[in-house]
Amino acid sequence: MYNSRSIGTEYENIAAAYLTSKGYAILARNYRISSGEIDIVAEKDGYIVFTEVKYRSNLKNGTPEEAVDANKQRQISRVALHFLKHKGYGVDVGVRFDVITVMEENIHHIENAFEYSWYN
Repeated sequence: MYNSRSIGTEYENIAAAYLTSKGYAILARNYRISSGEIDIVAEKDGYIVFTEVKYRSNLKNGTPEEAVDANKQRQISRVALHFLKHKGYGVDVGVRFDVITVMEENIHHIENAFEYSWYN
C-alpha cells in the first residue's frame, strides 16, 4: 500500500531522472530546514535550479501547477536562500525556480515558473 510520502518519492525520482537526462546535475534531494523543503536542487549552465515536483492522479483538487501557490513559492524561496548561504554560494550565482508536474505519463517542466518571493 502506498502512502503520500512514498508516492511523492516515486514521482520525485521520475523528475530527477528527467532532469539528469536533460543534462542537469542533481545537487540535493529533499533539502529540508524547519520552515520547509525543496524537492530537487540541481545545476545546469551556471544556474542553481530549485525544483518543486507536483503529481496529480486527477484534476479533482486542481492542476498540479495550482498547488505551487504564493505561500508555497515564499516557502521555497526561504529554503533556497538558506541553501545558498549554507553551501557558500555568492550573490553572483544565477538562480531559477522551476516546477515539474506529473499527471499519468506526462511530465511537464516549467522553467522559471516563479520569481524569488520574500514578502509575507
